[in-house]
Amino acid sequence: MQVTYGGAGDSSVSENPFTPKASFIRYWNKQLHSQVPSFLLSKVSPLTAVDSATFAKLATQNNLDSSLSSFCSSAKLFCFPDLSPGPDKDWGDVDFARYGNKSFVSYGSNSPWGVNSFKNYSDNGNVVGNSFRRYSRDSEDHKDQFSTYAGGSNVVDQSFNNYGALSKGGSGTFNSYNDEVNVPNLRFKSYSDRSKWHGHTFASYAKDANSGKQQFINYGKEGDWVRTDFSSYANGSNVVNSGFYSYGKKAGGADDTFTSYALDSNDPVTGFASYGRSGNSSVDSFSNYQGQGDSNWSPFKSYDKNSKWSKADFSNYWKSWNEGAEDFTGYGLGAEDPSIEFKSYVENTTFKDYAKKGITFSKYNQSLNSNGTDQVNAGRRGVNKWVEPGKFFREKMLKQGTVMPMPDIKDNLPARSFLPRIILYKLPFSSSKIGELKRIFHAGDNSSLESIMLDALDDCERAPSPGETKRCVGSAEDMLDFASSVLGRNVVVRTTENVNGSKTNITIGAIRKINGGNVTKSVSCHQSLYPYLLYYCHSVPKVRVYEADILDPNSMEKINHGVAICHLDTSDWSPGHGAFLALGSAPGQIEVCHWIFENDMTWTIADAF
Repeated sequence: MQVTYGGAGDSSVSENPFTPKASFIRYWNKQLHSQVPSFLLSKVSPLTAVDSATFAKLATQNNLDSSLSSFCSSAKLFCFPDLSPGPDKDWGDVDFARYGNKSFVSYGSNSPWGVNSFKNYSDNGNVVGNSFRRYSRDSEDHKDQFSTYAGGSNVVDQSFNNYGALSKGGSGTFNSYNDEVNVPNLRFKSYSDRSKWHGHTFASYAKDANSGKQQFINYGKEGDWVRTDFSSYANGSNVVNSGFYSYGKKAGGADDTFTSYALDSNDPVTGFASYGRSGNSSVDSFSNYQGQGDSNWSPFKSYDKNSKWSKADFSNYWKSWNEGAEDFTGYGLGAEDPSIEFKSYVENTTFKDYAKKGITFSKYNQSLNSNGTDQVNAGRRGVNKWVEPGKFFREKMLKQGTVMPMPDIKDNLPARSFLPRIILYKLPFSSSKIGELKRIFHAGDNSSLESIMLDALDDCERAPSPGETKRCVGSAEDMLDFASSVLGRNVVVRTTENVNGSKTNITIGAIRKINGGNVTKSVSCHQSLYPYLLYYCHSVPKVRVYEADILDPNSMEKINHGVAICHLDTSDWSPGHGAFLALGSAPGQIEVCHWIFENDMTWTIADAF
């Protein structure tokens, strides 16, 4: 039986009355007695009535993980692919072009000579997952090349376990590896352990990456004459956590070079723990390390501790703009005849319990650059380059005829749908239940998906700010209930019509002031990355909301219809908020406006006509 319900806009929709979509339409009509906006209805679960009942039963039986692939596909969820085992033998010289989402187990093990090339591997992919296990183990004079690997991909999870362990000779080259990726989680475990004369080059690694975590664990441990060169590593990246743990530990004759490491990056956290510890005759060079960056923390713990005849050179190792961000603990402590030199190392660094012999500080506490300008203040002024033009603006800009830049309002997160309540309420939603969530969604330990779920749960479990009411919602019904609980039954939800005008100059056309332009309150809902569609919704007091036609400044034709919200009270905002960096002010001194981006939305009390 098919039943027709009043639905989106001027149209109507025909639905089986038992589908999640039909159920939501009935719920909406009972609550608001108005038509469901098409952009909201499109986010409701696409499950059929039969599938909805089937998956609800599996969830009740705590057995949903047994049908995860079917569940993710049918319910339009975000799930990582279960990687099928890759080749487990030597295929000789292999060229992988435009390849992705695979698991390589024991690949290239015991290989003599030869070249394996991965070109354009997983480029521009969405939800990319690759695993290399025991890759090139026990190989001899084997060359591996990763060129343009996973560039421009979204939500990357990649791991190299036991890569090149016990290998002799040969080399590994990573060029343009994971450049411009979004939410990367990259892991190199036991990379080149106990290898001899094996060289590695990381060029343009994770350049312009956004968020995420990168780890090198036991890299080059107990290696012999291993040379590694990191050039342009994580340069221009945004909020990347890079960790080097037990790097080069007990290695002999290691030669490592870090050139332009995390240069011009924003908020990176970089840690070197037990780097070069107990090494023998190692040479390490750091040039332009985190230059002009805005760093939270860069700790060096037990660096070159108990080593013999080690040499380290820090040239132009710049201070981050956040004070107290670099910490050297146990540096060179217990080393035999160390030679460690700091050149042009800028101020505000903590050295704890380090070797007092064999360490030279040249031009330490330097505060001026070669042009004689204040490096710290110059850096602070440059940080606002991370705030895209037009992302924040003043209320006076919302006038007909104003020409202004529009930021990229496109939603770059994976497409997902809400879950129906009969399934949603049977799933755990708590950081204390992360083990169960990992089982249900097949998330491995320390995987991207585990981090993604924990980040979302932490945000949802965070105590509300003063005066804030918040709730995370995973169903359309829950969103409607929350908005109505804050604003009452007479509500309307709005979003910007499309993404036209993004990253270009636009002209403001006709303006409409919501609620007559009076100060009001709203409920804003922003997406959180999670397996199903999840919104962080919160009350926003003291705002004005506007609708505006967006015109092409050349043809003056309408290309979009935008929704903007102006926050009138910013007194509780952080001084480091991007709005103040972009607009040049401070908390409580100005109002701040922004557009509602694609797939975000704002609820207000409906206008009286």
